[in-house]
Amino acid sequence: MKVTPTSIPSVLIIEPKVFGDTRGFFFESFNQRAFNRATGLDVNFVQDNHSRSSKRVLRGLHYQIQQPQGKLVRVVRGSVFDVTVDLRKSSPTFGQWVGMELTEDNHCQLWIPPGFAHGFYVLSDSADFLYKTTDYYAPEFECSLVWNDPTIGIVWPIDTQPIISVKDAQGMSLADAAVFA
Repeated sequence: MKVTPTSIPSVLIIEPKVFGDTRGFFFESFNQRAFNRATGLDVNFVQDNHSRSSKRVLRGLHYQIQQPQGKLVRVVRGSVFDVTVDLRKSSPTFGQWVGMELTEDNHCQLWIPPGFAHGFYVLSDSADFLYKTTDYYAPEFECSLVWNDPTIGIVWPIDTQPIISVKDAQGMSLADAAVFA
């Protein structure tokens, strides 16, 4: 596995070793020991989630202010533009974002540590998105940062109005959002 820090060093791109031939491919999508060794982290995942979304759906930017979740995310069908925003007030990268395309073909994963908002925009006709979390989903602590906050300035690959949930449409601006210490 290859691990590459992004412009926010604690957000990591994980590229598994993929073994392929004319029959298809094989790769180990997760191995706790290899993950810990390659990243230098010691995390424990407690929940796996799977979402399917249609083209132009934008989910996020979500986070839990209490019971914050680290996430290991990937796409198993289709493609998405995946985004994370640093909400750690004490961080030198506070308010900055990282975005990358995750696809069924590139097999890349993104490690998003606790203290970040996360979301994605579906580029393909549909996408199956998987993610492991380091804490349990707690709807009573969930927050939503508005996806198009101009102070953050995320450059989404969007050419038309995205399809968003009512909850996400009511997301907070960075200036008004609850953030981490």
